[in-house]
Amino acid sequence: MGDHLARAEDFQNKAEKKLSGWGLFGSKFEDASELFDKSANSFKLAKSWDKAGSTYIKLANCHLKLESKHEAAQAYVDAAHCYKKTNINEAVSCLDNAVNIFCEIGRLSMAARYLKEIAELYESEQNIEQAVVYYEKSADFYENEEVNTSANQCKQKVAQFSAQLEQYQRSIEIYEEIARQSLSNNLLKYGVKGHLLNAGICQLCKGDVIAITNALERYQDLDPTFSGTREYRLLADIAAAIDEEDIGKFTEVVKEFDSMTPLDSWKTTLLLRVKEKLKAKELEEDDLT
Repeated sequence: MGDHLARAEDFQNKAEKKLSGWGLFGSKFEDASELFDKSANSFKLAKSWDKAGSTYIKLANCHLKLESKHEAAQAYVDAAHCYKKTNINEAVSCLDNAVNIFCEIGRLSMAARYLKEIAELYESEQNIEQAVVYYEKSADFYENEEVNTSANQCKQKVAQFSAQLEQYQRSIEIYEEIARQSLSNNLLKYGVKGHLLNAGICQLCKGDVIAITNALERYQDLDPTFSGTREYRLLADIAAAIDEEDIGKFTEVVKEFDSMTPLDSWKTTLLLRVKEKLKAKELEEDDLT
């Protein structure tokens, strides 16, 4: 480990000397970039992640001086992957720099990939608002490049987190749009009922029984097979329980569905919100009588 660190520092000192010394403009930056690359690799072997990251940034600057933009962007990505282990903010900053360069040179699918990586970093830090911003940007880039599967993956993340943030209408629009797109693709058709279920649960969270009933009719028009599914039945039965203000029926319906098709934590969280609203309404009416 000590050997790797000593080698890394030696390569770095040599690179700095190249930059501060005399020499042809191009060749001095080329020589320094080779040495910074070796230095960064040695810092990585020594597991000195911050120093490896800062050295990759120096490498990126050398590549920018040489107008080697693709290499500069890649060096920023390498820096980010080192900083990921110690400093999320620095990792995001480096990936943002890489994205800007990839956009400049027209590598939009690469930009989309690293926008998604920024979103994932924010997600891992529980910074849901920023994760949504970057998943949305990534989805736009993927869509422009017609990489629709990746675009939809990012959109589903936006829908999932928007619902957590109680931005239900935004989630509904995304899930309905993905369901519509999926109907025209034989490989994706099987997922339509899941997207409509997610949209329907968001409708339930809004608590408007008329809107829920209208949505179920719309979903039936969109996919005539939907009314024969357990997902449709669950939404219709919950809507009826809300209309009748019957918590017992609500609990029974959800429990029965969950025993056949286990509900994930996202659906469970949202359905608990629906139940809490129903409880609050019941208590309100008890107070009035």
